[in-house]
Amino acid sequence: MVRIAIIGRKFNALNEKGYWIGPGSRVGLRRALVGRKTETMHNEIAITFMRHGRSRADDEEVHEGRYDSPLTETGRAQAELRAQDFLERGVHFDRIVASTLQRAHETARIIGLRLNVEVETDPDWMEIDNGPLAGLPLDVATQRFPRPAFRNPYEPMCGTGESDWEIYCRAARAVEKVVRRNLDSVLVVAHGGVLNAALRAVIGAQPPVNQSGIIFAFGDTGYARMVYYPGSHQWVLREFR
Repeated sequence: MVRIAIIGRKFNALNEKGYWIGPGSRVGLRRALVGRKTETMHNEIAITFMRHGRSRADDEEVHEGRYDSPLTETGRAQAELRAQDFLERGVHFDRIVASTLQRAHETARIIGLRLNVEVETDPDWMEIDNGPLAGLPLDVATQRFPRPAFRNPYEPMCGTGESDWEIYCRAARAVEKVVRRNLDSVLVVAHGGVLNAALRAVIGAQPPVNQSGIIFAFGDTGYARMVYYPGSHQWVLREFR
C-alpha cells in the first residue's frame, strides 16, 4: 500500500514500510508514523515532581523501598499544608499521577481532594525495589547485608532488587508517559529514589555509580516544579522546595 502526501508543491508517497518516496525525498532518513494518530504537543508542559509525606517507616527506622508503609498523622498534616499552599498560590493541576504505594497514593488523594483534581496511579512511579531490605530495621540490615565496597549500576540491590539502570529506565519511561499525556500541568507524587532517577533522566545524567553523582534531596512533600518545552526539547527548573 502507498499513501500519498503533498510536501510543498511536490508529490511524495509512503511505501508499505513507511518510508517517504518520490521527488525531493530522503529515502530511509525520514520514517513516517503510518497509521498512528499524531497530536501537536502544547507549547509548554508543567510537571511537578513531589515526594510523599512522612510515613510510618520513618518512625520505625526501617528501610522503605517497596515496604508499603502508610502515612503518619504528621505526614497527613504535611499533605494538607502542601495542598493549602497550592490553593493560596493559585497553583493548578489538570491531573495527579501517583505511585501505587500507599504513602504516596494517600498524599496524592489528600491533595487531590483539596484541589478537586482527579488522581490516577502508575506503578512505574513506585519506589526502588530494594529486595530483602524492604521493612528491615536499619541496624539489622547493616548486619545481614553490609554495603559492598563497590556496586556497579548493573548489579541488583542485595541480589534480588533493582539495579540503578533498572530504576533509571523505569523512571524515564514514567516521565515520557506523563509528557505524552499532553496536559498543561501534572503533579506526580512518588518517592525519593524514583524521583531522583526521573530528574537524572530529565537532565541527561547517568545513573549513580556506587552512590556518586548528583542527588536531589526531597524532603517530606518536597517538590521540583519543571516546565518542558516540546518544540525545543528544553527543560526548565522553576522551583525546588
